[in-house]
Amino acid sequence: SDCRWDGEFLLNCSFTGISAIPEDISQTAITADFSYNNIKTFLCTDGRSEEWMLNHLNLSNNLISELSLTTFRNLPLLETLNLDGNAIHTLTLDIPTPALGSKKYGKGCHLLPALKVLSVERNNLNTVPRGLGLLQSLQTVHLSSNGIRQIDLNDFQNCSQLKDIDLQNNKITKIHPDAFRDLNKLQVVDLRQNALTTPLPQILMSLNFFQLEVGLSNNAW
Repeated sequence: SDCRWDGEFLLNCSFTGISAIPEDISQTAITADFSYNNIKTFLCTDGRSEEWMLNHLNLSNNLISELSLTTFRNLPLLETLNLDGNAIHTLTLDIPTPALGSKKYGKGCHLLPALKVLSVERNNLNTVPRGLGLLQSLQTVHLSSNGIRQIDLNDFQNCSQLKDIDLQNNKITKIHPDAFRDLNKLQVVDLRQNALTTPLPQILMSLNFFQLEVGLSNNAW
């Protein structure tokens, strides 16, 4: 392929026209950039069962329409995942039930245990991806410029490390009063350019005013 490999840590396959992840990627790469290509899906084939050392994976500006984060299960060190600018309408985080007799998913199995930053901006999501609480290290989630219409009670449940939520430029009309209640480390919630028609006193009362920055401009009220 036309990918550029620095021989040590960085793999750059951006703007190469590839439609699938190359098979011959070095498992020692720390950063991999597959942006601006024609990739439609990301699959871990049987030949890629070994764990990769990747910390940063960029799949932005491709043609991905649906994705399960379980396909990234052999990336235990991954800290940032960039999926911006695709056509994702379905993003699932469910850990599949192991096959009978399988030892692949033991009790200690955690999905992307090191992931701190998940960015899914400029896609076609109608809801917040279900199961974000499975990402135990998640600190930043960027969901701006989608078609999200409401924030439900459980959307950010168990996201105990979450500091920054970007929901700018969606179609949000309704937010459950307790949607952010237990996010004790939350510092930024960006709700600018949505369709909120009433201010959010209940939500703000349940949060720590002193550390929280809330963006609410350009709504309908």
